Amino acid sequence: FYLTPPQVNSILKANEYSFKVPEFDGKNVSSVLGFDSNQLPANAPIEDRRSAATCLQTRGMLLGVFDGHAGCACAQAVSERLFYYIAVSLLPHETLLEIENAVESGRALLPILQWHKHPNDYFSKEASKLYFNSLRTYWQELIDLNSGETTDVKEALINAFKRLDNDISLEAQVGDPNSFLNYLVLRVAFSGATACVAHVDGVDLHVANTGDSRAMLGVQEEDGSWSAVNLSYDHNAQNKQEVERVKMEHPKSEEKSLVKQDRLLGLLMPFRAFGDVKFKWSIELQKRVVESGPDQLNDNEYTKFIPPNYHTPPYLTAEPEVIYHRLRPQDKFLVLATDGLWETMHRQDVARIVGEYLTGVHHQQPIAVGGYKVTLGQMHGLLTERRARISSVFEDQNAATHLIRHAVGNNEFGSVDHERLSKMLSLPEELARMYRDDMTIIVVQFNSHVIGAY
Repeated sequence: FYLTPPQVNSILKANEYSFKVPEFDGKNVSSVLGFDSNQLPANAPIEDRRSAATCLQTRGMLLGVFDGHAGCACAQAVSERLFYYIAVSLLPHETLLEIENAVESGRALLPILQWHKHPNDYFSKEASKLYFNSLRTYWQELIDLNSGETTDVKEALINAFKRLDNDISLEAQVGDPNSFLNYLVLRVAFSGATACVAHVDGVDLHVANTGDSRAMLGVQEEDGSWSAVNLSYDHNAQNKQEVERVKMEHPKSEEKSLVKQDRLLGLLMPFRAFGDVKFKWSIELQKRVVESGPDQLNDNEYTKFIPPNYHTPPYLTAEPEVIYHRLRPQDKFLVLATDGLWETMHRQDVARIVGEYLTGVHHQQPIAVGGYKVTLGQMHGLLTERRARISSVFEDQNAATHLIRHAVGNNEFGSVDHERLSKMLSLPEELARMYRDDMTIIVVQFNSHVIGAY
């Protein structure tokens, strides 16, 4: 199929969402100006999820991308639940007590989060009571554990990730008398999801990452050019320290079978993830849960098999690696994205494309035609295209959409080729996945004046 530019735009813009942080008395007091987000599916249904929320009882904003595998159930649950666990972990003791007393006496609860959602961002109403009860058990424990100290953000992030993963596992083991919910909690636990979450509070930026989505800071240098700073590390076979960590956790006799073909036990790309109980539970527990579970679970091939060389579980953790960065005036934006973006684009290009988009200033790199024999006619064509591109750059109202356009449509000269974009977006579902992955991107824009005033 050949898609016209308006058709391409309608596909690219279908999931875009923007949020501007409100100003008070005409002044912007937040270090965040706002954010743009977007998703482009390759799987049907899409397995990625995204979340953004403002913490109402503490300061700060939470943003995250979640990349599901073996279905979207786990990514969906984590996108709905993780921010509540983080927010609760950050609350002072008095606030936790207030919330618990309100639940006890049936009064209205203090709202903890203000969500910023696209209409397509689904929330499962059926599971909300179950999810709430697990969360309540968590804050009751936090109340009992009260040490009187204020919670460190890094610690809160780590505790929240681990606790949610633990609850996902527990809910699946306990099951639910309601057959729909019973199947849901099992689907969540047996599928998996990576998570990359940022917490921004004033000049304090924390990124908690589990798996292979990434966070990257866009920095504007003094000469106006753009550079990228990594704020996360991939947890996969390419990360030598991560491979060492996994090897340290298991006996020497398993050294050869732990990582095969760059996958955990030869099967899983990310070395950290939520859910994926196939890599966490003992074989006995897996069998017991699957056998007593609903028939749909028994019919699922994925739940039946046991990973090869499975001797000393757990092989997988949801514990995040947390990186702290103190924001500086030259830090202009943060990009959170699932691996669908990073498989197609280098972070340096991401920094330049978003930076130029946000400032509207284009640093013209000399045209590199590396090794191609280019006629004068072609050169003229490239320059004309470049001129047209500058005038069309403002057709995207959303930085994440602009980035997806480049990620999917870039040609070897680094410019968007409409024909390529059209081909890539018109691939049928079963083919799309062979050429690209689901892509989910959040671009957070910082307020340099507020950051400079700190």
